[in-house]
Amino acid sequence: MSKTVNILGSSGSVGVQTVDVVKKLGYRVRAISVGKNIDTAMRQIEELKPELCAVTDDNAGRDLSRRLQGVGTKIIYGEDAAEKCATLGADICVNAISGFAGLRPTMAALEHCGRLAIANKETLVAAGKFVKEKAADMGCEILPVDSEHSAVFQCLAGNNKKSVKRLILTCSGGAFYGKSEQELNDVTLSDALAHPTWNMGGKITVDCATLMNKGLEVIEAMHLFDVPVDNISVVIHRESIIHSMVEYDDNTIIAQLGPHDMRLPIQYALTYPDRCECPCDALDLASIGKLSFSEPDTKTFPSLSLAYEMARRGGLYPCAMNAANEVAVDCFIKGKISFSDIYNVTAQTLKAAQIDEMCDIYDVYRCHKDVTDLARETAKSFYIK
Repeated sequence: MSKTVNILGSSGSVGVQTVDVVKKLGYRVRAISVGKNIDTAMRQIEELKPELCAVTDDNAGRDLSRRLQGVGTKIIYGEDAAEKCATLGADICVNAISGFAGLRPTMAALEHCGRLAIANKETLVAAGKFVKEKAADMGCEILPVDSEHSAVFQCLAGNNKKSVKRLILTCSGGAFYGKSEQELNDVTLSDALAHPTWNMGGKITVDCATLMNKGLEVIEAMHLFDVPVDNISVVIHRESIIHSMVEYDDNTIIAQLGPHDMRLPIQYALTYPDRCECPCDALDLASIGKLSFSEPDTKTFPSLSLAYEMARRGGLYPCAMNAANEVAVDCFIKGKISFSDIYNVTAQTLKAAQIDEMCDIYDVYRCHKDVTDLARETAKSFYIK
C-alpha cells in the first residue's frame, strides 16, 4: 500500500538513502527539508515533486526560491522551516536532521504524522521523556532508524519485554580502534572521518571515533525501550554484521544480522510490520568467515563512560552533555581544537555548568542554549595556537 512521507534532513547521508528507499517503495513524498544543500534539494524536487521544501538557511532558501520560480513545489525558509515542514500531515515522518536542531521538528511531527521514523538520536538524548509523552498523547508510534536500535526493536519482537535482561549494542570502534591515547594526539579530521564500515555525515562519524555516538545511542535506547541504563551494554564488533542483541533472563541472546547498509533499517521503519525486498546486498556468512567481539576501551575513549554517567544522573544532564559535545565536535571539524580536546571541552563544560531541574520541554531548550554558550567559551582555552 502506498504511503505518504515527509523527509526531514533529506540532503544528509540518511536522508539521501531514505529518498532512495522511498522511490523504490513507490511512496509519495509530501515534503522535504534541507539545511543549505540546495543542489541536492533541487535534484530531489525534480525526482520526488514534493508539495513543500523547507530550507533552514535563509540565504540558501532565497537562492532556491529564485532558481525554482514557477515550479509546483512551495519553498519556505528560515530557522523554523523544518519545524513547519513537519506539520504537513503524512503517514510517516522521517527525521534525519543532525543534532539538537531536530528536536522541535520531532515535536511537531508527533502531532501531525502517524509514525515518526527517527534517525535523530539527539532528540531522545536531550528530551526523551517529553518525546515519549507527546507520542503517547498523540497516538504517534516511534520507530528507530539507527541500525542498532532497529536491531533491538526486531530482537524484542514476539518476546515478553519483562524477561529482558539487557540490551547489547554493538560498536564498530570507529576510525581509531586500537590506538593509544598518545597516538590520538596528532590525528587529523580526515583520519577521524575514515570510518571502517559506515558512510555517514561528518558529525556522527567524528562521534563514532570518540565513542560518544555509542554513548548517545545508549541513552537513546534507554528511552526507546524503557530499559535502565545499567541494563544496556556495549561490545566492540568491528565487522558491523551483528547490529545489536537482546539478552533474556534465561541467558538466551537474540541477535539481528545484516549488511552494513542503512537502507535496510530505513526501509524496515517505513514498511513495518511488513518486510519487502531491499536494494542492499544479501549477507554471505561463509565469505565473512568469522565475527569478533571485544570490550570498549573507555580509558582511551572516555566519552562513552561520560555518557553513562550523565544517563545515571538523568534530568537535564544528557541534554547538557549533548550540547557541549556538539560544540566541541564543531570546533574540531573547523580545525580549532585537537581530536583529544573534544572530550576535554565537553567534560570541562559539564563541570562548570549549572544544571537545573527538568520540569518541562522549555527547560530542555534553555539548558541546550546555556550550555552551548558555555561550551563555546570553554573551547577557546583549547584553541590550537
